[in-house]
Amino acid sequence: MMDEMKDINWQSVIRQAVEELVRKKRRQVLLKEARELRQATKNIGISSSELIREDGDER
Repeated sequence: MMDEMKDINWQSVIRQAVEELVRKKRRQVLLKEARELRQATKNIGISSSELIREDGDER
């Protein structure tokens, strides 16, 4: 059937599909890592406002 559709650049279509799949999987991995980091730092005993204030005071 692909041979019948000569007006389609199949190599390009396949490359785009693979690239999109890779980007999607990469986003999923990064999101998972971000969620894990957020969970690990959620209960560190200090509020984010205190951390920001400390950072500002050090400058």
